[in-house]
This record gives sequence, C-alpha cells and structure tokens, in this order.
Amino acid sequence: MTTPTPTQMCTVLITDSPDLAASAEQSGVGRIMVDLERNGKFERQKLRDTWISKHRVEDIAPVARAVSSADVMVRINPSFKGSAQEIDRAIDAGANCIMLPMFRTLKEIDRIGAMIAGRCRFVPLVETGDAMAILESVARRDAVDEVFIGLNDLHISLGLDFMFQPLADGLLDDACAVLRAIGKPFGFGGIARIGEGDLPAEFIVKEHARLGSTRVNLSRTFARDGLDGGGVLEREVRALIALYDAAAAGSPDDLRRNHQEVQTRIQSILTRIRSNQRAAS
Repeated sequence: MTTPTPTQMCTVLITDSPDLAASAEQSGVGRIMVDLERNGKFERQKLRDTWISKHRVEDIAPVARAVSSADVMVRINPSFKGSAQEIDRAIDAGANCIMLPMFRTLKEIDRIGAMIAGRCRFVPLVETGDAMAILESVARRDAVDEVFIGLNDLHISLGLDFMFQPLADGLLDDACAVLRAIGKPFGFGGIARIGEGDLPAEFIVKEHARLGSTRVNLSRTFARDGLDGGGVLEREVRALIALYDAAAAGSPDDLRRNHQEVQTRIQSILTRIRSNQRAAS
C-alpha cells in the first residue's frame, strides 16, 4: 500500500475488526469507529433496512492496538445512567474520540462533556429535530470539539422521505453555514463507493466540499470485500479522497452546478419514493 497523501477529509470506517482497522488505516482512512450504540436503536429504526451494531466495549482495545495514526472513535449509547462508566471504559481502552448519539438538550451535552472532562475529543451526533434546533449552542460549547450531522436518524426524526433530502431543501446549507462560522470541524451523513448509491457518491462528495464538511462515514460497501488483499479498499478510499480534494480546490461554479444536479436527482428520487408509497397504500 502507498503512503496516504494529506487531505482535509477524514473518512470514518465503522468496524470492530482489528485486521480491517489496520488495513483501513493503511488505505487512508483517518478514523476507526467502534459502535456501542444499541439502546433504543431497534425501536427507532424497525422496518428499515439499517444496520445495528453488535460491537462491545471489549472490542475497543484490540482495534486501538491495531492502528497507529488513525483516530479511534467510540460511539457510546445515548445519555443514560451508565454513561460515565461507558465513557471511562472507552477512554481507558484507547478511544481518543467519543461520539454522543440521539441527544436532544444542552443538558445532555453538558453532562457528557463533564464526564469526558477533556480526556479525548467530544463529537455530538446531531440526528434529531430537537438537536438541530440547538445546533449553534451545541457547537459553541467549550467541551465540544467537532460536530457530526447524522442524516439517517435525522430524516426519520423530521418525517422526511429520503436520507439526503436535507441537501436539497436548504437544511444542510443553513446548518453548515452556522458550523463554518464557529470554526470547528464538522461532517455529515454516510457515503457509498464512487458510482454507487441511490444518489451516486461522486455527487455527495462534491457537496461535502461545497459545504466545508471534512468528515464522512464510509458505508458498509467499502468493506464488503473483506480485508484489502486485492487493494479494493485502498483504491476506493483514495478515489473518494482524490475527488473531494479536487472539488475543494476547484471552481465554485462547478460546485454550484453539482448542487443543482443534486437537487434535481433528489427530486426525482422523492417522486419515485412517493409514487411507490401511494401505490402501496
């Protein structure tokens, strides 16, 4: 594998496999996530084709030992009575980023921030309408290092029909403008391989560049070939990063044209989804 080239984009791969984590790091992935979130997730996402993690606290240390430069992020459960112990165990095992999902109030942010107490980076995951309403206040908290907007649960919370609909209706434009003004790193959504997805990934990558996002979760498609003996993971990650870097350094007019195309494609997807809903009702 070749040496990763510098980029502003930090790609995030979710895995509890030390071997895959090591391969991902060598392929240019900047952050490995061990995902402990299960509390309430099945109820929220039932009847949807979504993945629910079976990762455990015990998976963190082997993953942390397998990487040297990549961040190790742990997505904990939403704030609950066991949060302090979960956070302590994650940090002791090697986590240098903690992500808090499904929060709705600043009180939850302050509570988890106090538990982390500056020992690692704190990344709130904005994925409810209530959290989006307090986005600016969340991002301005001293304990908060980054912000990530989770489009899957957010679109469910807002009653939207398609995960990437916020790219077309201005919701993400407004949110990202707030986050750019504050100056802390942020990201949103997940992304498939280039050329794949209902909204092909190349259009989404350019939207990240347009909006100033520097974090994105890689979908399960990046790891579907297993370990990277054939170089597939490296090729796909580097293609995504190269496209992002070119878009970020390119013409604002090109990014505007891409955004217009994204809006058109999302409207077409929404028309199809709503037609199918009517046919099924």
